[in-house]
Amino acid sequence: MEPLCLGKKTDRGRSGQDNRLFIEAVLWIARTGSPWRDLPTYFGHWNSVYSRYSDWMKAGVFKRLFEAVSDEADMEYAMIDGTVVRVHRHGQGAKGGPEVRR
Repeated sequence: MEPLCLGKKTDRGRSGQDNRLFIEAVLWIARTGSPWRDLPTYFGHWNSVYSRYSDWMKAGVFKRLFEAVSDEADMEYAMIDGTVVRVHRHGQGAKGGPEVRR
């Protein structure tokens, strides 16, 4: 994974301290759906993490990482996640819908 990432010692400019912690921070944001400002401090300052995320997105790092770990890089992926598809709190277990036969 490291050769595909930005911030190597051979790169010019600033370099990230810990790529693993940074990836964990990005996954935390994706998992929780929280805004960047709510990122726990043990990941570092939220603005620094966001700036690094933005740099990686512009450089296509996440796309390269995904292609490297994917069996079929050109395959289309679709996912529905509870953080994306929200249900009204009264929508759970609502009566009046079709009955499930078992």
